[in-house]
Amino acid sequence: MEVTSHCNAACIYCPRTAYQDKWVSRHLPLETFKKILPALARTRLVFLQGWGEPFLHPDFFRLVSLAKQAGCQVGTTTNGMLLDAEKITKLVELGIDTVAFSLAGIDGKNDKVRQGTSLRTVLENIQALQQAKERWGKAKPAIHIAYMLLSSGLPALAKLPSVLASLGIAQVVISTLDFVPSGELLQEALWPANLREYEDLQSQLQAVVEEGKRRHLEIHYQLHYPDKKRPTCTENVPRAMVIAGDGRVAPCVFTNLPVSGVNYWVKGREFPYQRVSFGNINESPLQVIWRQPGYRRFRHSFERGDLAPSCRDCPKLG
Repeated sequence: MEVTSHCNAACIYCPRTAYQDKWVSRHLPLETFKKILPALARTRLVFLQGWGEPFLHPDFFRLVSLAKQAGCQVGTTTNGMLLDAEKITKLVELGIDTVAFSLAGIDGKNDKVRQGTSLRTVLENIQALQQAKERWGKAKPAIHIAYMLLSSGLPALAKLPSVLASLGIAQVVISTLDFVPSGELLQEALWPANLREYEDLQSQLQAVVEEGKRRHLEIHYQLHYPDKKRPTCTENVPRAMVIAGDGRVAPCVFTNLPVSGVNYWVKGREFPYQRVSFGNINESPLQVIWRQPGYRRFRHSFERGDLAPSCRDCPKLG
């Protein structure tokens, strides 16, 4: 669920920053969220996240409470700057299942590329959340790290396990810059050009994974193999969906940007951005949208290998 497309940060690689002149900032209305509650009883996980900062939503904790009452797992991803003692207490009290913190470095590099955030503050808030869990004797929320690995961040990558160890972090997921919203950011995207570059980068990442194991820190990563398409989409479009703040249903976050008339880049090639939607929960029940013929054909296209135009050059399949 796109909780909000407002944000208190300006990360240089985020579409919201790159497309700021055409970006539509909005909060998900509470009444729109309530329309999906009947479906949540049969949903494994609802993630309260979009291209913005969830804790800016005035009803964020109400959304968490309603989703938990519906019977599914609930998670969110935050830049970590708006957490305070009161919010941390509420997260533990409500039993939210996962809170992921976004980072793009473990030194001053993070603050430079994630403008408006502070690595020191984020790490302090992670520690405060873990301490609150211990005081309450609670295992939830699991604390995750969503780590954006930029090309300029490679030199410091090896230090990641030592910085994050002992903070109670359950999992670190290292991603590379898949969606490149600006030609100026092409140099930050890690797209191995050949097998040698791939193996070198894989070796660095695997060393971080192994060091994480030694420090009891679970680390995962995704890496593009040169000149080879992935057999399936990493966004799990056959079993997942994204619901925008305006109620529109999209296959994934990359087809759900609140913007139009912009371009993006994949492996140096420029493409016009096209938003994809199969219906609106303000107009039709979610189950009806999920089963409608056009959406079903879209999902089955991955099985046939005959992808829709919006997916043929997607970085998530690159």
